[in-house]
Amino acid sequence: MKRFLILAVLASAAITTPSFAADVGVSVSIGQPGFYGQLDIGGYPPPQVIYSQPIAIQRVPMDRPPIYLRVPLGHAKHWRRHCGEYNACGERAYFVHDDWYNREYAPRYQEGHREFHEEYRDNRHEERMDDRREEHRDNHNH
Repeated sequence: MKRFLILAVLASAAITTPSFAADVGVSVSIGQPGFYGQLDIGGYPPPQVIYSQPIAIQRVPMDRPPIYLRVPLGHAKHWRRHCGEYNACGERAYFVHDDWYNREYAPRYQEGHREFHEEYRDNRHEERMDDRREEHRDNHNH
């Protein structure tokens, strides 16, 4: 049931997100080396952070917990310019070190989500095969 809900959310996001020719490229998700964005650190070892205090651009209620993000170092240094890219200007943000992400977070995340990623990869493979068959059929009908 959980897998179905995750797949349904991903499918609806794909349907409602506009597609542009410039969007062609590689998709990077949480747990992969090139991912930047918010991390759910529940159940992980305490993260190593770049700054000892969270950074806040706007006033944030102190009872709301801070968020943890992996961002390029230049984004952390100039957070006021980049917080909007992460939808985090109204949050207290900690920035995790890349080595902690790569050594601790990514391997554990991938292990915990391996089944979902394998199923997603298999579904994408089947979709590509269907697309190829359809393209092949179209080419022979013209």
